[in-house]
Amino acid sequence: MASASFLVFFLSVLALFSVGFGEDQQNMLLRYHNGALLRGRIAVNLIWYGKFTPAQRAIVSDFVTSLSSGSKGATKKPTVGDWWNAVEKYFDIAGTKNLAPLVLSLGKQVLVEDYSLGKSLSEKQVVQLASMGDDRNAVNVVLTSADVAVAGFCVNRCGTHGSKGAMMKGKKNYKFAYIWVGNSETQCPGYCAWPFHQPIYGPQNPPLIAPNNDVGLDGMVMNLASLLAGTATNPFGNGFYQGPATSPLEAATACPGIYGKGAYPGYAGELLQDPTTGASYNANGFSGRKYLLPAIYDLAASTCSTLV
Repeated sequence: MASASFLVFFLSVLALFSVGFGEDQQNMLLRYHNGALLRGRIAVNLIWYGKFTPAQRAIVSDFVTSLSSGSKGATKKPTVGDWWNAVEKYFDIAGTKNLAPLVLSLGKQVLVEDYSLGKSLSEKQVVQLASMGDDRNAVNVVLTSADVAVAGFCVNRCGTHGSKGAMMKGKKNYKFAYIWVGNSETQCPGYCAWPFHQPIYGPQNPPLIAPNNDVGLDGMVMNLASLLAGTATNPFGNGFYQGPATSPLEAATACPGIYGKGAYPGYAGELLQDPTTGASYNANGFSGRKYLLPAIYDLAASTCSTLV
């Protein structure tokens, strides 16, 4: 079983107030709980469950490559690497300078196109799929297609991250981190793909144009980015988080719905716009890609930090 499972919520301003008034004041702060962070060379393996086109898979794999290549794969600022630098600041605060730095790279991609576990998955089945990746030095990412339902999807989450124990050579237990993200295009784009679709509640401003012309996949990247930030800084439930450990706010989920300066409920903030397509974005990536990535909570400034 997963040792922890963390939820991604978008548009939910109430998440900022999820800690009860009677709880210790320390729980109101996003802080370090002295646990392990991800470090060393970590492969991000992609397990594709259901039907995805090669073009759709490339949107996500190019995003992961953009993390590892930093600004090298992008000619214009700001870059995906710049966004990841904000996540890496957490490692400095934790005092891990003498430990191996975290280096992410695109690992293997596994295609499960035959719906071998059906089209309605439980949390246990998601973990089962995640186990198809590496069981050490990896983050195994399960991505489910638009026609696959997952327990809790579109009800209270757009994805999760957690960890699972694995036996190596029958001797020692290890843990690998995993992430699940669903394609919300046909099930709940207003919940998990905003601002590229009108929200399910609140101000009904016109949706923005998705930078890769795919509402579902661009939404998946936003959610995956948030979950990767949480996985890196709180992989096993005792790293950086705010509130109760069972439903924590993490590096990105502490800043729901914020993508640019001046953001407020129903408005993603001031963003860059592609002059040709009119698409909105805030980060340049590998191979000319553009992405919209969530704000990261800046611990030093006690505020949400955006790229633009």
